[in-house]
Amino acid sequence: MSNWNRPAAMPAAVFCAVLVGLGGCDVQVHDETPTVYPANHEVGMYEVKADVNRDTLVSPGTVLLFHVDGKQRVQLTPDSTQTAWHGLYSVRCQSSFPLQFLAVWRVQGLTMKQKLVPPQPRQVQLTPPPLTREVKVDTTAKSTKGWEGAVPYRFVTAEHTQITGAHVDPVSQDPADVAAAKAITVDSPFPVDAPCAVPTDIRLTSKLQRAQGNLVIDTDMPAFPHWTTKVEFAPK
Repeated sequence: MSNWNRPAAMPAAVFCAVLVGLGGCDVQVHDETPTVYPANHEVGMYEVKADVNRDTLVSPGTVLLFHVDGKQRVQLTPDSTQTAWHGLYSVRCQSSFPLQFLAVWRVQGLTMKQKLVPPQPRQVQLTPPPLTREVKVDTTAKSTKGWEGAVPYRFVTAEHTQITGAHVDPVSQDPADVAAAKAITVDSPFPVDAPCAVPTDIRLTSKLQRAQGNLVIDTDMPAFPHWTTKVEFAPK
């Protein structure tokens, strides 16, 4: 069949249609990219990969595979067998990115064909890293106005995040813990804007040299609508 030449007068599309049952002119693309990646703002690169199989009439060595995102194309690299393809896609300050492959190939060294897989892009989710879990504020130095501290937060899956509010809860309902939490006040005015990857502080003041509580922040980020950070004021 590989030696059967297409009649000169037969259009390429008709030629392929006739030969589908005998060998076919298609390329199959099987998406192997994970559905979720941990967001990594420092590197900002995520692997996209797919397995590719070609029909008999697809000319060897003519297949190309791209990851497409609007007008942006990233060409993938095949392994030695031309079946496993991979590439790196760069994205920052987003909670997901669209994934769609463009396959391009030649049939019998003459006709160029291409297709998108899947027909509509799917979204690869990027899960943000956890926020600050615990902060200790040194109150060794004497103070007559209280001890000031800050809790830093860093958001990496949106261009801008707002911390819309915050309050301090006791770490337990023990009377001592309830009293310790009441000694801590939130000083930051809200909302607080947090640009992508920029450490953003929530300011606190404790009236007591030793105090602790759970700082609970509210945000407009779906992944972290609320977050709790344990805060302890104490001398070293």
